[in-house]
Amino acid sequence: MLENVVLQQGGAAFAFLFFIVFTVIFLAMVVWVYTDAEQNSDHPAFLWAIVVFLAPVLGLVLYFLLGRNARRSQF
Repeated sequence: MLENVVLQQGGAAFAFLFFIVFTVIFLAMVVWVYTDAEQNSDHPAFLWAIVVFLAPVLGLVLYFLLGRNARRSQF
């Protein structure tokens, strides 16, 4: 019985670390989209940040496909 308690505590620590890492990645992705959209998009940056916040993977794909302006060469 005691072995189960030890395994559960180790699993909880791993789950918490997993949660923290993915939360930091998620928030960094939202902040990056906001700052990038301010420079490279005609649409409001906060709307792209909200889209990525509400639907992270789909929002990021949509931002790359629809949100960024095509970069043109200056030559």
